[in-house]
Amino acid sequence: MNKLLVSLLLTLGVSAAAHAADAIVGDAKAGQAKTAVCGACHGPDGNSAAPNFPKLAGQGERYLLKQIHDIKGGKRQVLEMTGILDNLSEQDIADIAAYFASQKMSVGAADPKLVDAGEALFRGGKVEQGMPACTGCHSPNGAGNAAAGFPHLGGQHATYVAKQLTDFREGNRSNDGDTMVMRAIAAKLSNKDVAAVSSYIQGLH
Repeated sequence: MNKLLVSLLLTLGVSAAAHAADAIVGDAKAGQAKTAVCGACHGPDGNSAAPNFPKLAGQGERYLLKQIHDIKGGKRQVLEMTGILDNLSEQDIADIAAYFASQKMSVGAADPKLVDAGEALFRGGKVEQGMPACTGCHSPNGAGNAAAGFPHLGGQHATYVAKQLTDFREGNRSNDGDTMVMRAIAAKLSNKDVAAVSSYIQGLH
């Protein structure tokens, strides 16, 4: 029995090591040369000028890779990106993610009238409704958790954040394990809550 267990563990260990060795590593320098099309909407360094296009600069590679794969595979519908990712190889995607992850997200400004309400939601959640604070996954300064794949929020456009929260609430984002938590949280947010926390996030750094 012990020999069988050891053999199984060794087999799993070798398989995991082989899988890790086969993992594609992104090259930020190479990625910069592959982002010309991306830059038209998201900005050359990932800081988009248009509030409806998300800032990609400073996002963790794990998060970026998941979003790109979800969009390319049709799991997440983004009309503006239809066909744009079709010809990208796995190495291209890894390089692009590495480049944008290496950049610094710019910071906007929050509406002074919404700061208090937005901060209360971001840092305190809605205890009476069982909604946790945003800081638990996205950190107190909005930097997110790159290793866990939780996105960087601080400085993101309020317009974009509000749309994503609304899409989560209305069930318009992919229904997988990573989004179920956000769907449950967004379900507890009113339109006023969404506007307040989105504005607060835009000025957070």
